[in-house]
Amino acid sequence: MSRTISVEAPQRNFLPSNFQLSTWDSVLPYFEKLSSLSIQNLEELQQFCISRSELESYLSENFAWRYIKMSCDNQNEELQKSYQQFVNDIMPNASIYEDAWNKKVVESGYADQLPSHGYGIMLRGMKKAIEIFREENIPLYTELSNLSTEYGALTGGLMVEIDGQEKTLQQANAYLESTERNKRQEVYLLVANKRLSIKQELNELFNKLIERRHQVSQNAGFDNFRDYSFASLGRFDYTAADCFEFHEAVAQTVVPMVNQQAAKRKDVLQVEALKPWDKAVDPWGRKPLVPFSTADELLTKTIQVFDELDPFLGNCLKEMVKLNRFDLDSRKGKNPGGYNYPLEESGFPFIFMNAAGQVRDMVTLLHEGGHAVHSIVTKDLALNAFRNVPSEVAELASMSMELLTIDHWDIYFPNPEEAKRAKIKHLEDILETLPWVATIDAFQHWIYENPTHSQAERDAKWLEIIARFSDNITDWSDLQEIKTNIWQKQLHLFEVPFYYIEYAIAQLGALAVWRNYCRQPKQALEQYLQALELGYTEPMKTIYAAAGIEFNFSKAYIAELMSFLAEKIKNLEES
Repeated sequence: MSRTISVEAPQRNFLPSNFQLSTWDSVLPYFEKLSSLSIQNLEELQQFCISRSELESYLSENFAWRYIKMSCDNQNEELQKSYQQFVNDIMPNASIYEDAWNKKVVESGYADQLPSHGYGIMLRGMKKAIEIFREENIPLYTELSNLSTEYGALTGGLMVEIDGQEKTLQQANAYLESTERNKRQEVYLLVANKRLSIKQELNELFNKLIERRHQVSQNAGFDNFRDYSFASLGRFDYTAADCFEFHEAVAQTVVPMVNQQAAKRKDVLQVEALKPWDKAVDPWGRKPLVPFSTADELLTKTIQVFDELDPFLGNCLKEMVKLNRFDLDSRKGKNPGGYNYPLEESGFPFIFMNAAGQVRDMVTLLHEGGHAVHSIVTKDLALNAFRNVPSEVAELASMSMELLTIDHWDIYFPNPEEAKRAKIKHLEDILETLPWVATIDAFQHWIYENPTHSQAERDAKWLEIIARFSDNITDWSDLQEIKTNIWQKQLHLFEVPFYYIEYAIAQLGALAVWRNYCRQPKQALEQYLQALELGYTEPMKTIYAAAGIEFNFSKAYIAELMSFLAEKIKNLEES
């Protein structure tokens, strides 16, 4: 099916075309106007939803740009103030209206006449939002938003000196692929100790976040923040008990494979003890893979990869280039990590990352590019509610793209042997992903089930959990403090609590999409894109089914997909 991209932003009908947000008072008249709209029939209800979507899309994009600019330059006080002004001035006032609007729709008398496609999911979410909304939580959420930005400010400025040059931690990680073991050890310890230099500040920040998140859950009538989060995140398709089953399945199914992989690495490296700084280097002593030398080269090559998979995909990124929607370099004063930020009104998202010349960076851009395609194919859906997909679906888009493009990685690596190495490395990294997701997810469950825990209890529980999901080959002797605090590098714990199990669900889905693609490429790619185009107009299980896969993270399914993954790795190694 041939696809085209509409490049024109939709015309505003509710807000003036020249409207610019400054303060809450500047936008308040439009909130009041929307609230005063009469709903006397189905047509008026639908028009109310359209007008609301337009206003919310404008505000979402305004907030997005403030966050993007701040994360690109987190030492800029003016950008910090701009972001905080939205958090402190706009969000608290808007949330009161949002609850009233949800009630207006649900209680209109015409909600049951809305088409089930799209609106059924929207109404389900509205009813849950009404159920858990508490006005006393508004100032707490404002405080939580402000606190979460402190993580980026604390970590974004961390630098280490290597060979007389100042490097960001992301840039320093490239040295962990050095074939010189002493250099790897030196850099690993430099980075780890730099993180440990702010461990107390991060622990104190995390304590504040836990305390306020627990209060939010108490106010809303929940026993703990975990249960509140499942409701607020709209997890209608699975429960905490399903997560615990997933943890156990990973421990039984995946961890033994990770152990075998670590033992093999130790043997090939011929080291007496496999240390944490031995995990990224090529075990056969080959030089680190270099898929690109500059961020511009990375982007150019990635567009070519997308083009080869399907010209429509390449066009998505080309349109973003025209709009200057990329910041890919790693530099001082830039937040860690990477993201694709949807821009609700204009429709074309922004991709942010910290490229340092590694295979992981290449995969990150492929990943975020998958998110970008998802944003673009859903941008013309009628309502913002239809476009705001749950993470389990969003991450399916991105993780599948990593694998769907794998046959075109020769663009990064003209040398066939290097392309094969990159593929094996990525597939082995996927094997490592599931246990790490289980580690972080299990840790979060315990944290919020036990919100008054002591620091000593937290340390002990973390070590217990990481032992359950890690290989038993890696030697952490003399590195106990690093191991005890290594969870602090996971920004999700600070900024987006409970957003992590989605990676595992989607990773399994992505493997299934790739398995289909290996069998029937055209059909699998078409199903994948058709699933993305649904946005959030159908339940998660229906969206996964549209992609030709199961919404499933049972032990049997994990074992089946891990067998497929192991076979792919073996075939590459033997080729």
